[in-house]
Amino acid sequence: MPHPRTRFRALVVALTAFVITTSGATAAHAAPSASELKKKIDAASEKLEDVTEQYNKLRLDLKGTKAEAAKLEASLKPAQDALATATAKVQTIATTSYMQGRTGAMTVLVSGDSETMLERLAVLDQIAKSNQRDIKSFTETTTTFAERKAALKLTQDKQTAQVGELAKRKKSIEGDLEKLYDMREAAYGSATEDTGSYTGEIPDIPGSAGAAVTFAFNQIGKPYGFGDAGPNSYDCSGLTSAAWAKAGKSLPHNAAAQYRATARISKSDLQPGDLVFYRNNQHVGIYVGGGKIIDAPSAGRDVLHRTISIMTPNGYGRVK
Repeated sequence: MPHPRTRFRALVVALTAFVITTSGATAAHAAPSASELKKKIDAASEKLEDVTEQYNKLRLDLKGTKAEAAKLEASLKPAQDALATATAKVQTIATTSYMQGRTGAMTVLVSGDSETMLERLAVLDQIAKSNQRDIKSFTETTTTFAERKAALKLTQDKQTAQVGELAKRKKSIEGDLEKLYDMREAAYGSATEDTGSYTGEIPDIPGSAGAAVTFAFNQIGKPYGFGDAGPNSYDCSGLTSAAWAKAGKSLPHNAAAQYRATARISKSDLQPGDLVFYRNNQHVGIYVGGGKIIDAPSAGRDVLHRTISIMTPNGYGRVK
C-alpha cells in the first residue's frame, strides 16, 4: 500500500495538472502564498509541540504511577506477614476460649485459697489486656493490608488507563506529523531541513553549566523527534534534560515540569546553562551566552543556535 505521504504527493501533482489547465486567475486563487503556508506551518508546529509536551507529561505521570505501584507491591509482603501473625494469635485466643468454656475464668477465680485470689485476679487481668492487644493488632493489620491492596488495584487501573492514553496520543501525534511534513514539503520542497552541525567556537564555561552548554552545542544540527531525549534526535525538553544530565543533574522530560524544578531568576541574571521558557512553558531552550539559546524548535527542523528573542520568553530558570 502506498505511503500516505506518497499519496499526498500524487494528489498534489494531480491538482497541479488540473490548475494548469484552468485560467490563470483560478490558479492564483487556489495556490496559497509562501507567507500563508509559513503561517499554517508555524501554527501547526506550535499546536503539535503543545501536544508533545502533554505527551511528555503523561509519560512522567506514568513513571510516577509505576513507582507508586512498586512501593505498594513491596509493602504488601510485610503487611501480609504481619496479618498472618496477628491471625494466628486471634485463632489461639478463640481456640482457648472455646476449650475453657464460659465458666473457665470463674473456675480460676474461685479455685485455691483466699491468699492467692488477688494474684490470680491480676494474672487474668493481664491475660485479658494481652488478648485485647492481639485483637486490636489483628483488626488494624487487616485494615492496613486491605487498604494497601485496594490502593494497589486503583494504581494499577490508573496505570493501564495511562498506557492506553499514551498509545492514543502517540498515534494522533504521528498523524499530525505526517500532515506537517506534507505542508513543509509543499512550501519548501522538503519535509525536513538540514542545517548541519555547529562549526564555530564553543564558549569555555566552568562547572556543571559548562558541561551542559558544551553538550548542547554538540547537538546542533540533529533532528527534532517528538518524545526524544537523544542521542540522535530531541524535542525541546528532551534536549535540555539531556544537556543537564551530562552535567550530572536530573531534569524531568517536560518543559512545564522543568519550570517548576528550577529556581526563578530574572533576564538580567541569565547565565550560560540557565533555561529559557516560552509560550506558557510549552517550549524551552538552554541559554548559552551572547543573547542566544540552543533549542529543538519543532518537527521538521533541526536543533538550532539562535537568538533568545525567537519569541517573548515567559520565564527563566536556574538548575538547582
